[in-house]
Amino acid sequence: MARVTNSSGGGAAGAVRKASQAYSRIKQIGKGRHKARGGPSVTRSIANAVCVKKGNIFFVADSDGSVPLHDGHGFGLYYHDCRYLNGYELQVAAASPIVLAAARGSLGSATFELTNPHLAFPTGQQLPSGSIGISWTRELDSEGLRLLDRIYFKDYALSRVQFPITLAFGSVFDDLFTVRGLITERPGKLHAVKWQDGKLVFSYEGADNYHRKLTVSFSPQPDTVGASSAGYDIKLDRLEGREIRIELAISETRAREASASNAPVRISKKLPDPKDALTDGAAQWSKAWPAIQCDNLLLNQVIERANRDLESLWTSLRGLGFFAAGIPWFTTLFGRDSAVTAMEMLPFTPDVAAETLRLLASYQADKVDPWRDAQPGKILHELRVGELAATGRIPHSPYYGSVDATPLFIILLDEYVRWTGNLGLFDELREPAERALQWIDQYSDSDGDGYTDYKTASKQGLANQGWKDSLDAVLNADGSYATPPIALAEVQGYVYRARLGMARFYDRKGEAAKAAAQRQAADALRSRFNRDFWSDELGIYVLALQAKGKPVSVVASNAGQTLWSGIAEPEPARRTVQRLMAKDMFAGWGVRTLSQAEKGYNPIGYHVGSIWPHDNALIASGFRQYGYHNEAMELFNGLINSAMNFEEFQIPELYSGFSRERYSIPVHFPAACHPQAWAAGSIPFLLCDMLGLEPNAPDHRLEIRHPILPDAVNSLDLCGVHIGQYSVNIEYGRDSDDRTIVHSVKSDPGLQVVIH
Repeated sequence: MARVTNSSGGGAAGAVRKASQAYSRIKQIGKGRHKARGGPSVTRSIANAVCVKKGNIFFVADSDGSVPLHDGHGFGLYYHDCRYLNGYELQVAAASPIVLAAARGSLGSATFELTNPHLAFPTGQQLPSGSIGISWTRELDSEGLRLLDRIYFKDYALSRVQFPITLAFGSVFDDLFTVRGLITERPGKLHAVKWQDGKLVFSYEGADNYHRKLTVSFSPQPDTVGASSAGYDIKLDRLEGREIRIELAISETRAREASASNAPVRISKKLPDPKDALTDGAAQWSKAWPAIQCDNLLLNQVIERANRDLESLWTSLRGLGFFAAGIPWFTTLFGRDSAVTAMEMLPFTPDVAAETLRLLASYQADKVDPWRDAQPGKILHELRVGELAATGRIPHSPYYGSVDATPLFIILLDEYVRWTGNLGLFDELREPAERALQWIDQYSDSDGDGYTDYKTASKQGLANQGWKDSLDAVLNADGSYATPPIALAEVQGYVYRARLGMARFYDRKGEAAKAAAQRQAADALRSRFNRDFWSDELGIYVLALQAKGKPVSVVASNAGQTLWSGIAEPEPARRTVQRLMAKDMFAGWGVRTLSQAEKGYNPIGYHVGSIWPHDNALIASGFRQYGYHNEAMELFNGLINSAMNFEEFQIPELYSGFSRERYSIPVHFPAACHPQAWAAGSIPFLLCDMLGLEPNAPDHRLEIRHPILPDAVNSLDLCGVHIGQYSVNIEYGRDSDDRTIVHSVKSDPGLQVVIH
């Protein structure tokens, strides 16, 4: 991994080190209040963490393989929104090993290569640094709910060596919201750690009627034991090796039937306990991705990394698959994130979109519930299954504080039909889709100004409910918080696109009057939007309208997504592209979430200056729709170059907004999830967009419009893309003038392919 260093302690490295101080401001939002989705702010940086997941169990380790025994970090072993292991350290003769390398292996596995520091023993013996090889491999068993560790020691010294090692553990069974510092209480009873039958046992009696236990087993048995540690005396001849195996097994059992006072409250129809319904989805992951091969090895590796990341994030709930949002903070069902990722991956695995839509529909709200920011027809924001959600201390069982998940539900359904031609899914989900439309019509405009807006009604609701949902995400030009209700620019575009999608459904069903009504509503919204959201002074759409119709007059990336939705008119779209590509917005690695010129700008702010890959992918797709192909390619190149500079080509949730001119590598955002679903999906999605794929599966048609190969790619083969029932292979190349051309298209009979 490339790292930024600066001997003066300033620059990007110094800024990143200061991030935890900046984050502490978010902690001041009040104990027990959930005002910032991004609240990983109170933990130390996880930028160099190694994250592995399999099914519904995941493990986050520091770069040396350890989980620090002190507080204030997000490392550990997690299951069902509970951190079962919050401390796990290996010491060699009371010293921490030196990390040499760390790598993720196959699904749910990782390896850490370590060695000893220089060791001096009381006997006078000296053991030079690098004398002992230490290979620490770990693998998750999602069916047995176990972390299986093997630590192999090998003597590379010139003589026989002898040294002690200690393995120390800690577990307090924190709910994930407690780990993030958003809730401070632990309502259950933590039992004293004990040794039982040669095993170390941690246990917790949850207030949600679940008993949680972590059992640590050793092979061979330790030579010595402490209150929560095990020790071995290692003796090795020259080049001799010895292996120690550790198994950390999770147990979660229902203690008794939930009483009326602490039973989880459901918004919709009676649902099973979500913990009972979560299953290991990894084994069902489809390997039948379309093959993307080009003459650029690095791009191939970036695409392969995205595949592996999405494979690890694929999860199953109630027998339906979806992409969990990201590790470690958001490893659950999110309406917005799961829908956007499913849309990004439609060219590759459309079945996940269908299952995601069914799952989101099953949790659709059917009544007003202020505690959960729920209204009839609304699609959930976030589902949690941990102790705090089950006992009603947080409203996430599920929580509905998202202003955009509902129109995105309709957009995903429309895009799914475009790629698959499966109108049967619309028939199946017509009622949820129309209820989502009714929410837009009846509930989404709280002040009657014609725009979809948000204002939390919950004491623990999100202050901001668009995709930029941290506390300080929507700032006025003077740096003050915008006043709710807030109508975001991109959300109006989502509603516009959702209405056009519903009109297409009604057309295909022969319901012309309903189709016309939706188009009329969409046209009226577009006209109002371009009148009320445009700012000649800024040269771009404003970020939002707030209370009393006052504009939030700052330059932000939200305006770029209005091109993706199609709500922007041509001339404002041209000026928006120009404004977003100016230096204060385009950092070389991507478009910043907020202009450098704004008072609220912070390059390491979660939504006020950082760079988000999925945001840039949607913006670039919007550029393409309006004919700004060169600018779209600049954004695509920025994403590719960013991914190539992150370890193992894994593009994170976001990265800092420092410019490429200032630093030759993208600067980490300390608390970014990695892997993260819509970040992983952004490059495959945008690549298909740059290749010009425009499906119309209901009409058995594929258009390839203005394809552009990425820089440093001269040939690319896309094999096995499905447009409805048809499979397509496409070969791209360049002509003598360096223009992208389609060399050949091979498809199943019956599909019409038109190349523009």
